[in-house]
Amino acid sequence: MAVLGLSTAFSPPRGSWIAVRLRHGGTGRSSGSLSFRRSSAATAVAVRAEVSFVSGDEAKRLVAEEGYAVLDIRDRRQYERAHVRGSAHVPLYIENEDNDIGTIIKRQAHNNFAGLFYGLAFTKPNQEFTKMVKSKFSPQSKLLVVCQEGLRSTAAAEALEREGFQNLACIMSGLQTLKPGTFESVGEFELENAGKAGLVVVQGKISRILGAVLITLLLFITVFPDQAQQLFDLAGIKL
Repeated sequence: MAVLGLSTAFSPPRGSWIAVRLRHGGTGRSSGSLSFRRSSAATAVAVRAEVSFVSGDEAKRLVAEEGYAVLDIRDRRQYERAHVRGSAHVPLYIENEDNDIGTIIKRQAHNNFAGLFYGLAFTKPNQEFTKMVKSKFSPQSKLLVVCQEGLRSTAAAEALEREGFQNLACIMSGLQTLKPGTFESVGEFELENAGKAGLVVVQGKISRILGAVLITLLLFITVFPDQAQQLFDLAGIKL
């Protein structure tokens, strides 16, 4: 007879012990008995998966080599601007089209600032998020959860973890950190730029155009000063 005693590392101060007893009979068969003794304090054991946070290159490897599916949890606007080809779309936040007076006021204020300048949708939590994900994937599925900045994907992964999903990964700081061409994408934008919209983008384009015009004008004045002077004289501009 052999007896093995183990003191559990996570036991209360008074301790718990486990004894495993093995009996070997003459027939070569063995039978085992497992007994537990616990202290008066309750011992709770929780097995919990941890969400992995990976770089863009590692995310690409997980999808290509380990069979991870891409779960895009961004809002509809960002998803339509650009998304990973073949990804599943289940938004963590959905557009808020409620018409109560409080929501109308908040939506108007949002649209006049964040919506106008940054192209951000006015959203609310998707109460059916985990249910929708479960309709597409089993808890055993390997999922790469993505958003633009990394915050929403972290929250989504934690929500899925509570629902029993164990193979979860997120891209650190989101899709905005990807190098061009990391994933094959669908949409008018690059994945890393899908979060950029509104007047900020328009102003950025205008600034680039004006910058190019001014540089061209400076070069023209420098290389062809006489012709430049004639043009300024015709336009009534004195330098």
